[in-house]
Amino acid sequence: MPASHFTTLDLVVLVGYFAATLAVGLSFWEKSRSVAGFTVASGSLPGWLTGLSILGTYVSSISFLALPGKAFASNWNSFVFSLSIPLAAFVAVRWFLPFYRNSGQISAYAHLEERFGPWARAYTSACYLLTQLARIGTVTYLMALPMHVLLGWDIRMIILVTGVTTTLYTFIGGIVGVIWTDAIQTVVLMVGAVVCALLMVFGLPEGPGQLFTLAAEHGKFSLGSFGPSLTESTFWVVLVYGLIINLQNFGVDQSYVQRYHTTRSDAEARKSIWLGSLLYVPLSALFFFIGTALFAFYTSQPDLLPEVYRDPARSDSVFPWFIVSVLPPGVTGLLVASIFAAAMSTISSSLNSSATIFLNDYYQRYINRTSTERQKMKALYGATIICGVLGTGLALAMINVRSALDAWWTLAGIFGGGMLGLFLLGFLSRRAGRSAALVAVATGVLVILWMSLSPKWGGALAGWSSPFHGFLTIVFGTAALLLTGLLATVLLKPRSGSGRS
Repeated sequence: MPASHFTTLDLVVLVGYFAATLAVGLSFWEKSRSVAGFTVASGSLPGWLTGLSILGTYVSSISFLALPGKAFASNWNSFVFSLSIPLAAFVAVRWFLPFYRNSGQISAYAHLEERFGPWARAYTSACYLLTQLARIGTVTYLMALPMHVLLGWDIRMIILVTGVTTTLYTFIGGIVGVIWTDAIQTVVLMVGAVVCALLMVFGLPEGPGQLFTLAAEHGKFSLGSFGPSLTESTFWVVLVYGLIINLQNFGVDQSYVQRYHTTRSDAEARKSIWLGSLLYVPLSALFFFIGTALFAFYTSQPDLLPEVYRDPARSDSVFPWFIVSVLPPGVTGLLVASIFAAAMSTISSSLNSSATIFLNDYYQRYINRTSTERQKMKALYGATIICGVLGTGLALAMINVRSALDAWWTLAGIFGGGMLGLFLLGFLSRRAGRSAALVAVATGVLVILWMSLSPKWGGALAGWSSPFHGFLTIVFGTAALLLTGLLATVLLKPRSGSGRS
């Protein structure tokens, strides 16, 4: 364990980063003291800034660690996910963005109440809140785990410091503070990744050319099979999976939809989507390149990598090991700060958007319809703190309970599939009513549950297990919901006043 490699200079860099993050949040205290300021920055931000924030929302500590880990252990198959983003961005700019900007609603789920009734809004917003709590807990835990192993720091301390710091600057700075810190964190992350890649490549015994030689010999740049199989992660399976996930992000994820309202014009909003989405393609390619460079670095110098990290199950820890064992003082601190930056960017976005949903879909809808500005701000502050505490508590609960991760990701897939399918049903069909939507959601969720849980079935039920790759769960679940809803719309004759627009 190279904890001693983390020098005083590295600690100064890391502490300085945390201090700067809090300072940014404090500097926007005045601008976030109104509901409009706290939730949508009063629609005053430039597109480039919001675009960097969207990019920061895309990149979490999971991406920062997992993408290099995937490339190190296998190839670039998962990079195909990124190739679907431009198409999803086009759909968002062409249809989703004007829809939400013209709706006048900050909540991504308010229009579902107009289309299908109050249950649809409550269902989707509840799914979103549960998913965000899972996201906060999972991202925090997966960031803290390698830092604990490699630096020797107490994992509870890492989780608590990250949770408290992020909740504090989100509470103080509102969406303006979140977006500015997202942008800064994204720049820190990109600079750190570029520096790391350069040091890694030029640290090879035979120079940069050795990387491409070793990578070609082991098929490291492969994008996967182009065959028709639905049981493995082929190029096409990952591409379709990526398209659905990214349509979900742009179409029903409050973190993204809320940012549509923070820009000062439609043109700036379009710019933010294109900037954030298109920058992620080369950035994710950089992460995969780092993974390939890690493979070349440790293949050419095997004595530098401990045996424990040769296990494919530990591939996510190889990049952090490189950071804390190879990089020079100061740069190590910068890269560790980058890992924290990726996590904090994701957490802050989830906290602010969750508080916004609580205010719009629950507090103003069911608790206090005639609330004053002061009461609304108290609701936002309270929701931010509660979500921060619950998310941090979930991260602490995940310590030494690895199975909890799979369970939460399974639930996130179930919730996400139902949300996207219902949104598309309402968006594509003007005739779909409440009854059709209820039947569709039930069908879609059942398909997702079957595909998520059946691979673990044994005995007599084993023959009923899903034969499809896990990436297709949300694809087939969304398709089943949408197709069932369209069919039910034809078969059922909704009465007037059934919740349709």
